[in-house]
Amino acid sequence: MQRTRIKICGLTRESDVGHAVQAGADAIGFVLYPPSPRAVSAQRAGELAQGLPPFVTPVLLFVNASAQEVQAGLAAVPHALLQFHGDETPSQCAAPGRPYIRAARVPTGDGAAGFDLLKYAQDFSDAQAVLLDAHVPGYGGGGVAFDWTAFPWSHPLLSASARLVLSGGLTPANVIDGIRLVRPWAVDVSSGVESAKGIKSPELIDRFVGAVRQADALLDPG
Repeated sequence: MQRTRIKICGLTRESDVGHAVQAGADAIGFVLYPPSPRAVSAQRAGELAQGLPPFVTPVLLFVNASAQEVQAGLAAVPHALLQFHGDETPSQCAAPGRPYIRAARVPTGDGAAGFDLLKYAQDFSDAQAVLLDAHVPGYGGGGVAFDWTAFPWSHPLLSASARLVLSGGLTPANVIDGIRLVRPWAVDVSSGVESAKGIKSPELIDRFVGAVRQADALLDPG
């Protein structure tokens, strides 16, 4: 049984980055999408990433960004993993020549069953991970979960070996259920550990990380 990795996204303050790392986050996400209330500039992302210790991965989130914007982010955070959260094609995601995560915007409600997640995973087979988020107006950060029962999680393309990242509406209260059902490689949380948009709550971060570890223990009691 693997240890579920944890990414905390949308950080804007050094104190939040420090607490997320102390709590046990494996990756820290910076939103380089100006319309987002959690947005930071490439320069600011670089400043925030400076305090990351070894083996904690900085992730730069882009939404339909230009090649120049992506390169500016990489110049500020040279060792970042890229996350594409808009309408980018496979070739656009691969163009920077860097490992990347591709976000799948899964419809909520009954619409999830009509989303061809298997084809999506095949189309982005060179992605390091496919991140499953709920389709909301705008791009991400809506605090909404999609129907986790809508997909055949035992399929080889959707198994843990496929590096699925579960996101969308996760909180300390529901992440155990999400992990037990989906068995993702990692979970990604933003609004679920906030006291206000872009402001993380140390208490909620601790509770979220604790719940993830509890889920791991339930799945591998030995």
